[in-house]
Amino acid sequence: MTTDEALLDLMNWLSPSFPVGGYVYSHGIEMAVEEGQIYNEQELVRWISAALTQGAGRIDGGLFKAAWQAVEEGDSEALKSTIELGDILRGTSEMALESAAQGQAFMDTILQTRDFQGLKEISENMKADNRKASHAIAVAIVAALAGIQLRPALLAYYHGFTTNLVSAGIRLVPLGQIAGQRSIEALKPTVAATSQAVLDGELDTLGTAAPVIDWASMKHETQYTRLFRS
Repeated sequence: MTTDEALLDLMNWLSPSFPVGGYVYSHGIEMAVEEGQIYNEQELVRWISAALTQGAGRIDGGLFKAAWQAVEEGDSEALKSTIELGDILRGTSEMALESAAQGQAFMDTILQTRDFQGLKEISENMKADNRKASHAIAVAIVAALAGIQLRPALLAYYHGFTTNLVSAGIRLVPLGQIAGQRSIEALKPTVAATSQAVLDGELDTLGTAAPVIDWASMKHETQYTRLFRS
């Protein structure tokens, strides 16, 4: 069972109002729209589903689980290795920026608003190693320190990831708010299945198979006019 406090924390940390700047990242959707890859509700759902199951979402889930377990077990070396792995497993510079910038903003906000034992030390260790936690790792660290169970924390993270990209798609295609809500509903089974695959999987099996998303991200780096940073 998830406590009321844990539920409220997750809703706050993964909501659009939490100041991580998620609204400025489209995960390649902006270029995909310009190139005609995404032009309606169904194609938006397909793109986000691929990101979840074959792209950065799959990577983020594995990192989330590993970081949560490392904090839960007090294994600082495992956490350090996971943070380093999070830096490596990014297909493009914009994907790396999207993840690291949100992760740093998340950590900075929590450090200034909450007093979780051990978080300051983890943050200082990252600075000493010249590392930034990816967004998934940062949320996992804080969730573990807060005593929030892995499964609901992971589901909440994936829901936030999904809704942020749906919001980007609504603005870019463009689509209406009702189409956005239908898209979120359509992606619920994928979020649940991806979460379960992460819980059942092993860290050393991580990998991606989303070349079109990486292609869009790389092209976005030189896109002439753009609203988003990725």
